[in-house]
Amino acid sequence: MQDPREQHKQGEIPEQRQDEPAGQEIYLLPGDLIDESYARQLVHDAHKQLGGLDIVVNNAGRQIYNDDITTISTKQIIDTFTVNIIAMFWIVQEALKYLPAGASIINTSSIQATQPSPSLLDYAATKGAITNFTRGLAQQLTPKGIRVNAIAPGPIWTPLQPSYGQSMEKLTKFGKDTPLGRPGQPAELAGAYVFLASQEASYVSGEVIGVTGGKLR
Repeated sequence: MQDPREQHKQGEIPEQRQDEPAGQEIYLLPGDLIDESYARQLVHDAHKQLGGLDIVVNNAGRQIYNDDITTISTKQIIDTFTVNIIAMFWIVQEALKYLPAGASIINTSSIQATQPSPSLLDYAATKGAITNFTRGLAQQLTPKGIRVNAIAPGPIWTPLQPSYGQSMEKLTKFGKDTPLGRPGQPAELAGAYVFLASQEASYVSGEVIGVTGGKLR
């Protein structure tokens, strides 16, 4: 069985590459968010490589399905909470050393925050925590000019799903219960993140935007 932690490692990849079509440089800083020292240093490395920091997107996620709460290991619970929500605290704490007024923090919650699946108890609990964290942090930082919002995706086809994020039985029906009748693609989330990062969302803070294929949250 694949080590679930591989889902939130980026692997051995170059630190920098050129995105020629967009004419932009991309800096890759691989590591494991279970490691607090890495999570904190990641912010400082990003600031150095980018020459500044005014947008933070917390998007890492760990999801392992289990239909029986009695067999969820303590390690799985701790690792899922560490990657999904505790690392957000570490990253934001370090980012606030750099973020200016006008900056934007965007967290990734989930429809699971309000419609938890019985086989994703630990994952869904972290997403509820992320929604709460987002709204509370917005109240603390918005007066300082830093907006905090979240995106709550519905069933989106990502590597999390086939790598033990869902059972094989559920994968065959994944996303078909949405009004659109299909799972979403990661690209269909992009516009929501861009909106919250942009000045078009300059009066939006403490919000959670659903991208769910029509499923009500």
